[in-house]
Amino acid sequence: MSRVLDAIRQVAAESPERIAVESGYPAVCLSYATLSDDIELLADAVRDADVSALAVVGDNGAGWIISDLGSLSAGIPVIPVPHFFSPSQTFHLFRAAGIDGVLSEKAEPVHRLCEAMGLGSVEPKTIELGSLTLHLFKLPVLKAHLPAGCAKVTFTSGSTGDPKGVVLTQSAMEQVAASLASVTGAESQDRHLSLLPYATLLENIGGLYAPFLVGATVCAPGLAAVGLSGASGLDVQRFVGMLVASGATTCIMIPQMLHALVAAVEAGAPKSASLRYIAVGGAPVSPNLLERAERLGMPVYEGYGLSEAASVVAVNSKAANRPGSVGKLLPHVELSFAEDGEILVGGSLFEGYLGEPRVAGKMWATGDIGHLDDDGFLYLSGRKKHIFITAYGRNVSPEWVERELSIESAIAQCCVFGEARPFNVAVLVPRAGVTEEQIKAAVSAANARLPDYAQISRWLVADSPFSIAEGLWTGTGRPRRQQIYVRYQEALNALFEES
Repeated sequence: MSRVLDAIRQVAAESPERIAVESGYPAVCLSYATLSDDIELLADAVRDADVSALAVVGDNGAGWIISDLGSLSAGIPVIPVPHFFSPSQTFHLFRAAGIDGVLSEKAEPVHRLCEAMGLGSVEPKTIELGSLTLHLFKLPVLKAHLPAGCAKVTFTSGSTGDPKGVVLTQSAMEQVAASLASVTGAESQDRHLSLLPYATLLENIGGLYAPFLVGATVCAPGLAAVGLSGASGLDVQRFVGMLVASGATTCIMIPQMLHALVAAVEAGAPKSASLRYIAVGGAPVSPNLLERAERLGMPVYEGYGLSEAASVVAVNSKAANRPGSVGKLLPHVELSFAEDGEILVGGSLFEGYLGEPRVAGKMWATGDIGHLDDDGFLYLSGRKKHIFITAYGRNVSPEWVERELSIESAIAQCCVFGEARPFNVAVLVPRAGVTEEQIKAAVSAANARLPDYAQISRWLVADSPFSIAEGLWTGTGRPRRQQIYVRYQEALNALFEES
Protein backbone atom coordinates (compact mmCIF):
# COMPACT_ATOMS: atom_id res chain seq x y z
CA MET A 1 0.00 0.00 0.00
CA SER A 2 1.08 3.57 -0.65
CA ARG A 3 0.37 6.36 1.83
CA VAL A 4 0.62 8.95 -0.93
CA LEU A 5 -1.87 7.20 -3.23
CA ASP A 6 -4.23 6.56 -0.32
CA ALA A 7 -4.09 10.26 0.62
CA ILE A 8 -4.85 11.33 -2.97
CA ARG A 9 -7.81 8.92 -3.15
CA GLN A 10 -9.15 10.15 0.19
CA VAL A 11 -9.03 13.82 -0.83
CA ALA A 12 -10.56 12.90 -4.21
CA ALA A 13 -13.47 11.26 -2.37
CA GLU A 14 -13.98 13.98 0.25
CA SER A 15 -13.06 17.15 -1.69
CA PRO A 16 -13.00 16.13 -5.36
CA GLU A 17 -12.74 19.68 -6.74
CA ARG A 18 -9.74 20.67 -4.62
CA ILE A 19 -6.83 21.59 -6.88
CA ALA A 20 -4.01 19.04 -6.76
CA VAL A 21 -1.75 20.29 -9.56
CA GLU A 22 -1.31 23.55 -11.40
CA SER A 23 0.82 22.63 -14.40
CA GLY A 24 2.39 24.85 -17.04
CA TYR A 25 2.23 28.59 -17.31
CA PRO A 26 -0.44 29.81 -17.64
CA ALA A 27 -1.62 27.06 -15.35
CA VAL A 28 -3.70 24.03 -16.32
CA CYS A 29 -5.41 22.79 -13.19
CA LEU A 30 -6.02 19.19 -12.17
CA SER A 31 -8.42 18.50 -9.33
CA TYR A 32 -7.73 15.70 -6.87
CA ALA A 33 -10.53 13.69 -8.50
CA THR A 34 -8.98 14.10 -11.95
CA LEU A 35 -5.49 13.32 -10.66
CA SER A 36 -6.72 10.16 -8.95
CA ASP A 37 -8.50 9.00 -12.11
CA ASP A 38 -5.51 9.78 -14.36
CA ILE A 39 -3.16 7.87 -12.07
CA GLU A 40 -5.27 4.72 -12.41
CA LEU A 41 -5.72 5.14 -16.17
CA LEU A 42 -1.95 5.34 -16.60
CA ALA A 43 -1.43 2.41 -14.23
CA ASP A 44 -3.67 0.28 -16.45
CA ALA A 45 -1.79 1.40 -19.58
CA VAL A 46 1.66 0.54 -18.27
CA ARG A 47 0.46 -2.81 -16.92
CA ASP A 48 -0.90 -3.66 -20.36
CA ALA A 49 2.43 -2.68 -21.95
CA ASP A 50 4.24 -5.41 -20.00
CA VAL A 51 7.27 -3.31 -19.00
CA SER A 52 9.38 -3.93 -15.92
CA ALA A 53 11.33 -0.67 -15.45
CA LEU A 54 10.07 2.74 -16.57
CA ALA A 55 12.22 5.81 -17.20
CA VAL A 56 10.47 9.16 -16.86
CA VAL A 57 11.83 11.82 -19.22
CA GLY A 58 10.73 15.42 -19.30
CA ASP A 59 10.02 18.71 -17.64
CA ASN A 60 8.26 19.34 -14.35
CA GLY A 61 4.51 19.19 -14.87
CA ALA A 62 1.37 17.11 -14.63
CA GLY A 63 2.76 14.56 -17.08
CA TRP A 64 5.78 13.81 -14.92
CA ILE A 65 3.66 13.63 -11.77
CA ILE A 66 1.11 11.22 -13.26
CA SER A 67 3.89 9.11 -14.79
CA ASP A 68 5.54 8.73 -11.41
CA LEU A 69 2.39 8.01 -9.41
CA GLY A 70 0.75 5.87 -12.12
CA SER A 71 3.82 3.64 -12.27
CA LEU A 72 3.79 3.41 -8.49
CA SER A 73 0.14 2.34 -8.59
CA ALA A 74 1.01 -0.30 -11.19
CA GLY A 75 3.88 -1.61 -9.06
CA ILE A 76 6.50 -0.83 -11.72
CA PRO A 77 9.84 0.75 -10.63
CA VAL A 78 10.48 4.30 -11.85
CA ILE A 79 13.86 5.64 -12.93
CA PRO A 80 13.82 9.46 -13.27
CA VAL A 81 16.21 10.75 -15.96
CA PRO A 82 18.03 13.94 -14.84
CA HIS A 83 17.94 16.62 -17.52
CA PHE A 84 21.52 17.66 -16.72
CA PHE A 85 23.11 14.26 -17.38
CA SER A 86 25.55 14.01 -20.26
CA PRO A 87 24.65 11.55 -23.07
CA SER A 88 27.11 8.98 -21.75
CA GLN A 89 25.64 9.23 -18.24
CA THR A 90 22.12 8.82 -19.62
CA PHE A 91 23.15 5.73 -21.60
CA HIS A 92 24.73 4.30 -18.45
CA LEU A 93 21.49 4.91 -16.53
CA PHE A 94 19.44 3.01 -19.14
CA ARG A 95 21.87 0.09 -19.28
CA ALA A 96 22.38 -0.22 -15.54
CA ALA A 97 18.66 -0.23 -14.75
CA GLY A 98 17.68 -2.41 -17.70
CA ILE A 99 15.03 0.10 -18.70
CA ASP A 100 12.49 -1.33 -21.14
CA GLY A 101 9.93 1.48 -21.08
CA VAL A 102 9.95 5.28 -21.24
CA LEU A 103 7.21 7.74 -20.39
CA SER A 104 7.30 11.32 -21.65
CA GLU A 105 4.95 14.16 -22.56
CA LYS A 106 7.08 14.88 -25.64
CA ALA A 107 7.97 12.15 -28.09
CA GLU A 108 10.82 13.82 -29.98
CA PRO A 109 13.44 13.82 -27.16
CA VAL A 110 12.85 10.08 -26.63
CA HIS A 111 13.12 9.42 -30.38
CA ARG A 112 16.53 11.15 -30.37
CA LEU A 113 17.57 9.18 -27.30
CA CYS A 114 16.60 5.86 -28.87
CA GLU A 115 18.52 6.70 -32.04
CA ALA A 116 21.60 7.70 -30.05
CA MET A 117 21.50 4.43 -28.09
CA GLY A 118 21.35 2.44 -31.32
CA LEU A 119 17.79 1.24 -30.79
CA GLY A 120 16.57 2.63 -34.09
CA SER A 121 13.11 4.06 -34.56
CA VAL A 122 10.76 3.11 -31.72
CA GLU A 123 7.13 4.15 -32.11
CA PRO A 124 5.31 4.99 -28.88
CA LYS A 125 1.84 4.18 -27.68
CA THR A 126 -0.17 7.36 -27.11
CA ILE A 127 -2.05 7.63 -23.82
CA GLU A 128 -4.79 10.28 -23.70
CA LEU A 129 -5.61 11.64 -20.25
CA GLY A 130 -8.11 14.44 -20.75
CA SER A 131 -6.13 17.47 -21.94
CA LEU A 132 -2.85 15.64 -21.33
CA THR A 133 -1.11 13.26 -23.73
CA LEU A 134 1.65 10.89 -22.66
CA HIS A 135 3.86 8.77 -24.89
CA LEU A 136 4.85 5.29 -23.74
CA PHE A 137 7.87 3.79 -25.51
CA LYS A 138 8.52 0.07 -25.17
CA LEU A 139 12.21 -0.55 -25.77
CA PRO A 140 13.61 -3.68 -27.44
CA VAL A 141 16.03 -4.52 -24.62
CA LEU A 142 16.33 -7.18 -21.94
CA LYS A 143 13.96 -6.71 -19.05
CA ALA A 144 15.35 -5.39 -15.79
CA HIS A 145 16.07 -7.56 -12.80
CA LEU A 146 15.72 -4.91 -10.11
CA PRO A 147 15.72 -5.91 -6.43
CA ALA A 148 12.44 -7.00 -4.88
CA GLY A 149 10.56 -4.08 -3.36
CA CYS A 150 12.31 -1.52 -5.56
CA ALA A 151 9.96 1.40 -6.29
CA LYS A 152 12.47 3.90 -7.59
CA VAL A 153 16.10 4.09 -8.65
CA THR A 154 17.48 7.58 -8.28
CA PHE A 155 20.83 8.18 -9.90
CA THR A 156 23.29 10.48 -8.19
CA SER A 157 24.72 13.34 -10.23
CA GLY A 158 27.90 11.34 -10.54
CA SER A 159 30.98 12.24 -8.55
CA THR A 160 32.86 10.32 -11.22
CA GLY A 161 31.93 9.45 -14.79
CA ASP A 162 29.29 6.77 -14.09
CA PRO A 163 26.63 7.79 -11.56
CA LYS A 164 25.37 5.20 -9.09
CA GLY A 165 21.77 4.05 -8.93
CA VAL A 166 20.31 4.29 -5.43
CA VAL A 167 17.58 1.66 -4.94
CA LEU A 168 14.65 2.90 -2.83
CA THR A 169 11.46 1.32 -1.54
CA GLN A 170 8.21 3.27 -1.50
CA SER A 171 7.89 2.84 2.27
CA ALA A 172 11.29 4.47 2.82
CA MET A 173 10.45 7.46 0.60
CA GLU A 174 7.00 7.92 2.09
CA GLN A 175 8.34 7.76 5.63
CA VAL A 176 10.65 10.68 4.84
CA ALA A 177 7.78 12.56 3.16
CA ALA A 178 5.53 12.05 6.18
CA SER A 179 8.24 13.23 8.58
CA LEU A 180 8.89 16.30 6.41
CA ALA A 181 5.21 17.18 6.28
CA SER A 182 4.99 16.93 10.05
CA VAL A 183 8.11 18.93 10.89
CA THR A 184 7.50 21.71 8.35
CA GLY A 185 3.84 22.14 9.30
CA ALA A 186 2.48 21.19 5.87
CA GLU A 187 -1.29 21.66 5.47
CA SER A 188 -3.97 21.40 2.83
CA GLN A 189 -3.96 25.17 2.19
CA ASP A 190 -0.32 25.08 1.10
CA ARG A 191 0.78 25.86 -2.44
CA HIS A 192 4.14 24.24 -3.07
CA LEU A 193 6.12 25.73 -5.98
CA SER A 194 8.44 23.17 -7.58
CA LEU A 195 11.73 24.90 -8.39
CA LEU A 196 13.98 21.84 -8.71
CA PRO A 197 13.62 19.05 -11.29
CA TYR A 198 11.42 16.16 -10.21
CA ALA A 199 14.29 13.87 -11.19
CA THR A 200 15.98 15.35 -8.10
CA LEU A 201 14.98 13.11 -5.18
CA LEU A 202 14.64 16.06 -2.79
CA GLU A 203 11.95 17.70 -4.96
CA ASN A 204 10.32 14.37 -5.78
CA ILE A 205 9.78 13.59 -2.10
CA GLY A 206 9.59 17.04 -0.52
CA GLY A 207 7.82 18.72 -3.43
CA LEU A 208 5.35 16.00 -4.48
CA TYR A 209 4.88 13.27 -1.90
CA ALA A 210 4.83 15.53 1.18
CA PRO A 211 2.26 18.01 -0.26
CA PHE A 212 0.00 15.23 -1.54
CA LEU A 213 0.02 13.54 1.87
CA VAL A 214 -1.78 16.59 3.32
CA GLY A 215 -3.95 17.41 0.31
CA ALA A 216 -2.05 20.54 -0.72
CA THR A 217 -1.64 22.06 -4.20
CA VAL A 218 1.54 21.47 -6.22
CA CYS A 219 2.47 24.30 -8.60
CA ALA A 220 4.57 22.87 -11.44
CA PRO A 221 5.06 25.60 -14.07
CA GLY A 222 8.12 23.91 -15.59
CA LEU A 223 11.83 24.55 -15.28
CA ALA A 224 12.04 27.32 -17.90
CA ALA A 225 9.17 29.18 -16.27
CA VAL A 226 11.02 29.27 -12.94
CA GLY A 227 14.21 30.38 -14.71
CA LEU A 228 16.20 27.14 -14.51
CA SER A 229 18.24 25.77 -17.42
CA GLY A 230 20.88 23.04 -17.46
CA ALA A 231 22.53 22.25 -14.15
CA SER A 232 23.52 25.83 -13.34
CA GLY A 233 21.64 28.34 -15.49
CA LEU A 234 19.27 30.65 -13.61
CA ASP A 235 17.21 33.53 -15.03
CA VAL A 236 16.86 35.57 -11.85
CA GLN A 237 14.02 37.78 -13.11
CA ARG A 238 11.86 34.79 -14.03
CA PHE A 239 12.77 32.99 -10.82
CA VAL A 240 11.89 35.86 -8.50
CA GLY A 241 8.80 36.73 -10.54
CA MET A 242 7.41 33.20 -10.31
CA LEU A 243 7.83 33.11 -6.53
CA VAL A 244 5.51 36.12 -6.35
CA ALA A 245 3.10 35.26 -9.19
CA SER A 246 2.49 31.67 -8.03
CA GLY A 247 1.33 32.64 -4.55
CA ALA A 248 3.51 29.83 -3.23
CA THR A 249 3.62 29.15 0.51
CA THR A 250 6.48 26.63 0.35
CA CYS A 251 9.39 25.79 -1.94
CA ILE A 252 12.76 24.03 -1.95
CA MET A 253 15.87 25.85 -3.13
CA ILE A 254 19.54 25.12 -3.62
CA PRO A 255 21.96 27.69 -2.14
CA GLN A 256 22.63 29.44 -5.45
CA MET A 257 18.91 30.13 -5.85
CA LEU A 258 18.75 31.60 -2.37
CA HIS A 259 21.76 33.77 -3.15
CA ALA A 260 20.04 35.07 -6.29
CA LEU A 261 16.79 35.72 -4.41
CA VAL A 262 18.47 37.58 -1.56
CA ALA A 263 20.54 39.72 -3.92
CA ALA A 264 17.48 40.55 -6.03
CA VAL A 265 15.34 41.58 -3.06
CA GLU A 266 18.21 43.61 -1.62
CA ALA A 267 18.36 45.40 -4.99
CA GLY A 268 14.65 46.26 -4.87
CA ALA A 269 12.88 43.24 -6.43
CA PRO A 270 9.45 42.39 -4.95
CA LYS A 271 9.42 39.86 -2.12
CA SER A 272 6.81 37.14 -1.90
CA ALA A 273 4.31 37.84 0.87
CA SER A 274 2.86 34.32 0.84
CA LEU A 275 5.96 32.18 1.46
CA ARG A 276 6.04 30.65 4.92
CA TYR A 277 8.74 28.00 4.46
CA ILE A 278 11.78 28.07 2.16
CA ALA A 279 13.80 24.88 2.52
CA VAL A 280 17.42 25.14 1.41
CA GLY A 281 19.57 22.08 0.87
CA GLY A 282 21.70 20.08 -1.53
CA ALA A 283 24.91 21.91 -0.60
CA PRO A 284 26.34 23.93 2.32
CA VAL A 285 24.79 27.37 2.87
CA SER A 286 26.89 30.39 3.81
CA PRO A 287 26.06 31.72 7.32
CA ASN A 288 26.35 35.24 5.89
CA LEU A 289 23.69 34.40 3.29
CA LEU A 290 21.35 33.07 5.98
CA GLU A 291 21.86 36.27 7.98
CA ARG A 292 21.04 38.43 4.95
CA ALA A 293 17.88 36.39 4.31
CA GLU A 294 16.82 36.77 7.93
CA ARG A 295 17.27 40.55 7.78
CA LEU A 296 14.91 40.59 4.80
CA GLY A 297 12.33 38.59 6.74
CA MET A 298 12.62 35.50 4.55
CA PRO A 299 11.50 32.21 6.18
CA VAL A 300 14.62 30.25 5.20
CA TYR A 301 15.41 26.91 6.83
CA GLU A 302 18.52 24.89 6.04
CA GLY A 303 18.42 21.10 5.92
CA TYR A 304 20.61 18.10 5.19
CA GLY A 305 20.16 14.74 3.55
CA LEU A 306 21.40 12.19 1.06
CA SER A 307 19.84 9.84 -1.44
CA GLU A 308 20.97 6.81 0.54
CA ALA A 309 18.69 7.95 3.38
CA ALA A 310 15.79 8.56 0.95
CA SER A 311 16.56 12.28 0.91
CA VAL A 312 16.17 14.44 4.03
CA VAL A 313 17.81 13.54 7.35
CA ALA A 314 17.55 16.80 9.30
CA VAL A 315 16.01 20.22 8.79
CA ASN A 316 15.39 23.47 10.63
CA SER A 317 11.82 24.61 11.16
CA LYS A 318 9.88 27.54 12.56
CA ALA A 319 9.56 25.72 15.88
CA ALA A 320 13.24 24.72 16.03
CA ASN A 321 15.61 26.91 14.02
CA ARG A 322 19.31 27.38 14.70
CA PRO A 323 21.15 29.09 11.80
CA GLY A 324 24.52 27.51 11.18
CA SER A 325 23.13 24.05 11.89
CA VAL A 326 21.25 21.85 9.42
CA GLY A 327 18.46 21.41 11.94
CA LYS A 328 17.11 18.65 14.09
CA LEU A 329 16.73 15.05 12.96
CA LEU A 330 13.46 14.02 11.35
CA PRO A 331 11.40 11.88 13.76
CA HIS A 332 12.19 8.57 12.06
CA VAL A 333 15.97 9.11 11.76
CA GLU A 334 18.58 7.29 13.83
CA LEU A 335 22.03 8.84 14.08
CA SER A 336 25.44 8.07 15.55
CA PHE A 337 29.06 8.99 14.90
CA ALA A 338 32.17 7.04 14.01
CA GLU A 339 35.38 7.64 15.97
CA ASP A 340 36.57 10.19 13.41
CA GLY A 341 33.30 12.13 13.61
CA GLU A 342 31.75 10.70 10.46
CA ILE A 343 27.96 10.84 10.56
CA LEU A 344 26.18 7.47 10.52
CA VAL A 345 22.45 7.49 9.74
CA GLY A 346 19.67 4.95 9.99
CA GLY A 347 15.92 4.82 9.45
CA SER A 348 14.39 4.63 5.94
CA LEU A 349 17.67 3.71 4.30
CA PHE A 350 18.09 2.64 0.69
CA GLU A 351 18.32 -1.01 -0.27
CA GLY A 352 21.75 -0.67 -1.87
CA TYR A 353 23.33 0.51 -5.11
CA LEU A 354 22.13 -0.94 -8.37
CA GLY A 355 24.22 -3.95 -9.34
CA GLU A 356 25.82 -4.23 -5.90
CA PRO A 357 24.95 -6.36 -2.85
CA ARG A 358 22.08 -5.24 -0.64
CA VAL A 359 23.08 -2.88 2.16
CA ALA A 360 23.52 -4.79 5.40
CA GLY A 361 23.08 -3.28 8.84
CA LYS A 362 21.00 -0.46 10.25
CA MET A 363 23.43 2.45 9.82
CA TRP A 364 25.00 4.08 6.77
CA ALA A 365 28.30 5.98 6.71
CA THR A 366 27.56 9.32 5.02
CA GLY A 367 31.09 10.54 4.33
CA ASP A 368 30.24 13.79 6.17
CA ILE A 369 31.86 14.91 9.41
CA GLY A 370 29.70 16.59 12.02
CA HIS A 371 28.33 16.74 15.55
CA LEU A 372 25.12 17.25 17.52
CA ASP A 373 24.87 20.09 20.04
CA ASP A 374 23.25 19.69 23.44
CA ASP A 375 19.85 20.68 22.04
CA GLY A 376 19.91 18.11 19.24
CA PHE A 377 20.85 20.37 16.32
CA LEU A 378 23.13 18.76 13.74
CA TYR A 379 26.21 20.60 12.48
CA LEU A 380 28.37 19.70 9.48
CA SER A 381 32.08 20.42 9.49
CA GLY A 382 33.32 18.93 6.22
CA ARG A 383 33.57 16.02 3.82
CA LYS A 384 35.55 12.91 4.68
CA LYS A 385 36.72 12.54 1.11
CA HIS A 386 37.64 15.00 -1.60
CA ILE A 387 34.24 15.01 -3.30
CA PHE A 388 32.75 18.46 -3.17
CA ILE A 389 29.18 19.67 -3.62
CA THR A 390 28.59 22.69 -5.83
CA ALA A 391 26.16 25.48 -4.96
CA TYR A 392 23.72 23.76 -7.32
CA GLY A 393 23.82 20.54 -5.32
CA ARG A 394 25.87 18.49 -7.79
CA ASN A 395 28.50 16.07 -6.50
CA VAL A 396 31.88 16.42 -8.19
CA SER A 397 35.05 14.44 -7.67
CA PRO A 398 37.94 16.81 -8.45
CA GLU A 399 40.05 13.81 -9.50
CA TRP A 400 37.56 13.10 -12.28
CA VAL A 401 37.78 16.63 -13.70
CA GLU A 402 41.55 16.76 -13.23
CA ARG A 403 41.90 13.53 -15.15
CA GLU A 404 40.10 15.05 -18.11
CA LEU A 405 42.23 18.19 -17.95
CA SER A 406 45.46 16.22 -17.68
CA ILE A 407 44.64 14.26 -20.83
CA GLU A 408 45.22 17.48 -22.75
CA SER A 409 48.84 17.88 -23.86
CA ALA A 410 48.87 21.58 -22.95
CA ILE A 411 48.30 20.92 -19.22
CA ALA A 412 51.02 19.42 -17.02
CA GLN A 413 49.37 19.70 -13.60
CA CYS A 414 46.03 20.93 -12.26
CA CYS A 415 43.89 21.21 -9.16
CA VAL A 416 40.12 21.80 -9.18
CA PHE A 417 37.90 23.59 -6.64
CA GLY A 418 34.15 24.24 -6.38
CA GLU A 419 32.82 23.44 -2.91
CA ALA A 420 29.56 25.38 -2.36
CA ARG A 421 30.35 27.56 -5.40
CA PRO A 422 28.17 28.26 -8.45
CA PHE A 423 30.88 27.04 -10.83
CA ASN A 424 34.20 25.19 -10.77
CA VAL A 425 37.65 26.71 -11.10
CA ALA A 426 41.12 25.27 -11.58
CA VAL A 427 44.71 26.16 -10.91
CA LEU A 428 46.63 25.06 -13.99
CA VAL A 429 50.31 24.40 -14.65
CA PRO A 430 50.78 24.52 -18.44
CA ARG A 431 53.58 22.74 -20.22
CA ALA A 432 56.56 24.76 -21.39
CA GLY A 433 55.91 26.97 -24.40
CA VAL A 434 52.11 26.64 -24.27
CA THR A 435 50.18 29.79 -25.19
CA GLU A 436 47.06 31.24 -23.56
CA GLU A 437 45.00 30.21 -26.56
CA GLN A 438 46.26 26.63 -26.29
CA ILE A 439 45.30 26.54 -22.61
CA LYS A 440 41.83 27.82 -23.48
CA ALA A 441 41.48 25.16 -26.16
CA ALA A 442 42.60 22.45 -23.74
CA VAL A 443 40.04 23.46 -21.13
CA SER A 444 37.32 23.58 -23.79
CA ALA A 445 38.24 20.10 -24.99
CA ALA A 446 38.13 18.72 -21.44
CA ASN A 447 34.80 20.44 -20.77
CA ALA A 448 33.32 18.86 -23.86
CA ARG A 449 33.79 15.45 -22.21
CA LEU A 450 32.15 16.52 -18.96
CA PRO A 451 28.55 17.27 -17.94
CA ASP A 452 27.98 20.98 -17.34
CA TYR A 453 28.02 20.75 -13.54
CA ALA A 454 31.58 19.35 -13.64
CA GLN A 455 33.03 21.73 -16.22
CA ILE A 456 35.66 24.38 -15.52
CA SER A 457 34.29 27.90 -15.93
CA ARG A 458 37.38 29.89 -14.94
CA TRP A 459 41.01 29.15 -14.21
CA LEU A 460 44.29 30.72 -13.26
CA VAL A 461 47.83 29.77 -14.21
CA ALA A 462 50.08 28.79 -11.31
CA ASP A 463 53.13 30.94 -10.73
CA SER A 464 55.30 27.80 -10.69
CA PRO A 465 54.87 24.02 -11.04
CA PHE A 466 53.45 22.15 -8.04
CA SER A 467 56.44 20.58 -6.31
CA ILE A 468 57.04 18.12 -3.49
CA ALA A 469 59.58 20.51 -2.00
CA GLU A 470 57.00 23.26 -1.65
CA GLY A 471 54.42 20.85 -0.23
CA LEU A 472 52.02 21.22 -3.17
CA TRP A 473 52.54 17.76 -4.71
CA THR A 474 52.72 14.24 -3.31
CA GLY A 475 55.30 11.62 -4.10
CA THR A 476 52.58 9.62 -5.86
CA GLY A 477 51.79 12.47 -8.24
CA ARG A 478 48.72 13.97 -6.57
CA PRO A 479 47.98 17.60 -5.72
CA ARG A 480 47.88 18.62 -2.07
CA ARG A 481 44.55 20.40 -2.28
CA GLN A 482 44.50 22.32 0.96
CA GLN A 483 48.01 23.63 0.50
CA ILE A 484 47.31 24.70 -3.09
CA TYR A 485 44.10 26.39 -1.98
CA VAL A 486 45.88 28.32 0.75
CA ARG A 487 48.57 29.46 -1.66
CA TYR A 488 46.12 30.66 -4.32
CA GLN A 489 43.16 31.51 -2.11
CA GLU A 490 43.11 35.23 -2.88
CA ALA A 491 43.33 34.68 -6.64
CA LEU A 492 40.70 31.92 -6.54
CA ASN A 493 38.28 34.09 -4.59
CA ALA A 494 38.83 36.83 -7.17
CA LEU A 495 37.73 34.43 -9.93
CA PHE A 496 34.43 33.80 -8.12
CA GLU A 497 33.90 37.48 -7.35
CA GLU A 498 34.35 38.42 -11.01
CA SER A 499 31.06 36.66 -11.81
